[in-house]
Parts: sequence; C-alpha cells; structure tokens
Amino acid sequence: MPDPIAARRAEFRRLHESGCFLIPNPWDVGSAKYLAGLGFKALATTSSGAAWAHGKPDGAMTLDEILAHVRAIVEATDLPVNADFEDGHAPDERGLAENIRRCLETGVAGLSIEDSTGDASRPLYDFDEAVARVRVARETVDAAGGDALLVARAECFLVGHPEPLKEATKRLVAYAEAGADCLYAPGLRTREEIETIVRAVAPKPVNVLAGWPIGFTLEELGAMGVRRVSVGGALARSAWAGFMRAAKELADGRFDGFAGTASGDELNRFFAEANARRRPARSGWPRAR
Repeated sequence: MPDPIAARRAEFRRLHESGCFLIPNPWDVGSAKYLAGLGFKALATTSSGAAWAHGKPDGAMTLDEILAHVRAIVEATDLPVNADFEDGHAPDERGLAENIRRCLETGVAGLSIEDSTGDASRPLYDFDEAVARVRVARETVDAAGGDALLVARAECFLVGHPEPLKEATKRLVAYAEAGADCLYAPGLRTREEIETIVRAVAPKPVNVLAGWPIGFTLEELGAMGVRRVSVGGALARSAWAGFMRAAKELADGRFDGFAGTASGDELNRFFAEANARRRPARSGWPRAR
C-alpha cells in the first residue's frame, strides 16, 4: 500500500514548483474539513487560531497541545498540511531538533520555523544563531527522510525591527543558503517589499501572508513571483468576530446577532458528505510517542 504521508509530501513539493496557490489556515477539525471541501490543495495550521480555540493567547500552548492539534488537522483530511511550528519550542539546538522530529511524526507535509524568540527584550534570535537553527532544522528533516518541506520565517516586520525589509531580506537569503525550501516574511504589504524578497531568494519559493485586505489578488501576487499565499489567523479571527458580536448582543438581552448565521442543515449535509468521502483510516500512520 502506498505511503500516504510520502504521497502528501510529494504533492506538497509539487505545488511549490510553479504557479501560485493559496494555503488557508484552519483552526480546528471542522474548519479543516470545510476548507478541504472547497477544493483547496493544501492546508496550514495557525498558532494563534489554535491557541484561541484552547482559550489561550497566541504562544501559550504547550508543546504537547500543539503536537496534538497538528496531528488532528493532519488526520482531518487527505490534504498536505504545513505546521506553524513557531520557533520550534526550544531555545537550544538539541531541543529544537527533538521537537522538529516529533512534529514530523504527526505526518505533516511541511513545517515552518521562525526566528522570533517571544522575548520582548530580544524579539529575534541573533542572526548567526537564527541561521544555525535553520541549519539544524534542515539536518533534522533530512535525517527523517528529507521529503517534508522546510519553511524559514523572518519575523522582522511583526516584531517592529527598525529596518524590517533590509533585515528580513538578509535573513531569508541566509536561511535559503542554510537549507530552507521556502521563505516567508510575514508582514509584507507593498509590491516593492514583496518583489524585493522574491528576487532575493529566487529561485526558491516565497510565502506571503494575506491576513487582511492586502490589496492584491492571488493572480497579481503570482505575477510578482509569489509561490504561495497563507492567511494566518485571519479565518479564525473572522469566526471569532461573528461569535463575539452575537455573544455581546446576548449579554445585552438581544438576539439580533443570529441574523445571517449558517444553516444547521447545510452544515450537517456538508460534514456527512465530507466524512463519507474520506478513505478508511490507515494503520500505517505514525503515532505520537
């Protein structure tokens, strides 16, 4: 029987070879299944969306919670899944390698490692250390077979670096040389910023975050050389917006927030059909240790 994980990883790599595709970010099993039903070719987890679903702020989930969430998204559909693995959840290289190995065991087709520390006094790993961490990630992926896609993220725009484009470009070029397969600087907003990053790391693919009305269509981003577009926690925030609006009106004794809600019958039909289309579970899936 063909290895389903290997097949998904091969398909994920193929998606990065040409064109431009959208990789949306579900925050739970239901949203993953719905996105798969709309015909998307791959999915990516969102650390913020997952954290909010667990009643926590972004960055506050434990490693075991994150791995369980990633596995649940992987097993929800037959699509390749890219894990938002933040900084690898380890400050040292040995811990980073072990955590990446555990993430790969969930069956992800790819994972992203970022250079943000979560420490306001030192928001980014020092340049040399950040490059070394990407190199460790590359070695760990290779030791596991090398078929999973490694994404390296430069968080310069999100942490308020004084020269975000210059620093992100420098870092992403170094990350590409250290073995990253795909490069990502969340926070790019202008054509100049996007095209600068695309040119700097070419021919390696670039991911652009569109978690707001970015002002470009998918076709226009593709024309700039972008290979894939993700939305981060934007879908989760959209869902929370509707829930919060309705809940606040309930707190005021009103029910107007239920106007325009999704049909329960439609949701029941969708999930019944989606589950019927899924192939039986395969005994070959690796299990968490």
